[in-house]
Amino acid sequence: MKLPVQVTAQGVELSEAEHDAIRAAAEKLEQFFERLVGCRVSVAVPNRFPQAEPITYNVRIDLTVPGDELVIKRQPQDKLLDAIQDAFRVAGRRLQDYAARLPGAAAPKSRVAPGRARVARLMPWEGYGFLEADDGHEVYFHRNSVLNGGFDRLEVGDPVRFAEEEGDEGPQASTVEATRRKSAKR
Repeated sequence: MKLPVQVTAQGVELSEAEHDAIRAAAEKLEQFFERLVGCRVSVAVPNRFPQAEPITYNVRIDLTVPGDELVIKRQPQDKLLDAIQDAFRVAGRRLQDYAARLPGAAAPKSRVAPGRARVARLMPWEGYGFLEADDGHEVYFHRNSVLNGGFDRLEVGDPVRFAEEEGDEGPQASTVEATRRKSAKR
């Protein structure tokens, strides 16, 4: 980043640890777009009155990129670090979208071409599970990534085809499709 990260606070005192968390998150944005010029982060507590409960935090991020500025405003959140993480997660996606629109931008790459796997674990109440790919590594998937609303029909051990991509916390399946239909039990 050509310019140092600027952090301002309105209606709230930020600790040194919170300042450091913001600076670290801002520096990580360069992995999405190397030519990032500047980053301004504003943390505000709107309408802070003694009787106003609970306290909510607004985070706004202004990113300066060559020839443009990207502004990220998020809905207020009750926890400051959650508000910061949410805003920077969106900022990373916006930077990726911006970089993809630039002339000569390459299409984003998936980590692995569509592959085959088996359902290793399911957490039906939480709406996610894990696949075990043919090479043995585990891949997270969310119920929304299962095609044709088939999450509730999946069982541990079912064979599937999936498309893998790199997620925030490791490999994840962007699409999951059961490869064999179960016969109806009578």
